[in-house]
Amino acid sequence: MLIDATAVPTDRGGVGRYVDSLVAALDADGTRLSVVCQPRDAELYAALAPNSRVVPATEAVATRTARLTWEQTTLPRLVNRLGVAVVHSPHYTVPLANRAASVVTLHDATFFTDAVLHSSVKARFFRAWTRASLRRAELCVVPSRATADELARVAGADRRRLHIAPHGVDAERFHPPSPEEVADVRRLLALGSAPYVAFLGALEPRKNVPALIRGFAQACRGRANPPALVLAGQPGWDNQVERALDAVPHRVRVIRAGYLPFGSLSGFLGGAEVVAYPSLGEGFGLPVLEAMACGAAVLTTRRLSLPEVGGDAVAYCGVGAGDIAAALGELLDAPVRRDELAAAALVRAKDFSWATSAAQHRLAYERALRAHRAR
Repeated sequence: MLIDATAVPTDRGGVGRYVDSLVAALDADGTRLSVVCQPRDAELYAALAPNSRVVPATEAVATRTARLTWEQTTLPRLVNRLGVAVVHSPHYTVPLANRAASVVTLHDATFFTDAVLHSSVKARFFRAWTRASLRRAELCVVPSRATADELARVAGADRRRLHIAPHGVDAERFHPPSPEEVADVRRLLALGSAPYVAFLGALEPRKNVPALIRGFAQACRGRANPPALVLAGQPGWDNQVERALDAVPHRVRVIRAGYLPFGSLSGFLGGAEVVAYPSLGEGFGLPVLEAMACGAAVLTTRRLSLPEVGGDAVAYCGVGAGDIAAALGELLDAPVRRDELAAAALVRAKDFSWATSAAQHRLAYERALRAHRAR
């Protein structure tokens, strides 16, 4: 089978971590795998999947338009040349003229349910491709029951052609940090010994970061030694975060850390008093699971898939600034509760592995191949 990894971005956000980890797990379990990727990623995939065939794309695929053109024209010819039986497209789009069995991953349905949380161009693009993939692919992989339910409700998906395969967590990268790892992050962020609340993710409307900033500022009122709020992640596409930051009182410290290297993430997440992720909706919620694996006390919402990931091992709040402030304040005042959540999170995170996710993907490939042959 073949995984098309050309849509993986350079910054290795959620989609990148999904594809990289899945490729490594499939290779480790003996799957006969070809990985086609951007030239910049060829060495990475050769290291992640030493038993697999890595094929760098020979044409320019750096922009979305160029990549889509390549996907619709060159990829089908490559599939035929390599003798591939199943093609897995891991990010919404799929080659329409593909002769092999087709599997596509649909990560969430928020382009339908909460279109205003995305740029209008992005929302239209992914709605159109979601519908096309639901029609053309033999099987669509989704990471949660919530996503399957939403796709059936808002996009008319046939549940028989949806296959739930939850993500895993990379236990080597995301683990309870050593004191040295925490100290390194503190030096990197110039935090000194100050406590901090962490957020990890893109600073886009769907992640609800402006409400987090306002709620954090409210939770800091009257505190003699308020923590800092550290926002780690790439900028979003609007200016709501900037407007919220402009309104933060001077004595409240908010740090925009930008993109943190992978080697710093365990120290960053595990060293926080609380990891706050008040998202308005997720197809899965990988940052929540990664924080749990680092032994963090996590505060998130009950929107869509997040309770499937957090279970009883995280704290929940509403999505408004006042709700976030109240829940965050309670956690900051309750170190015993934070310790209980951290211990429960470590236990629950062990239920999610990339090996298990890879096994579910292999079932999807087998189902897709049977459906393709039955046509």
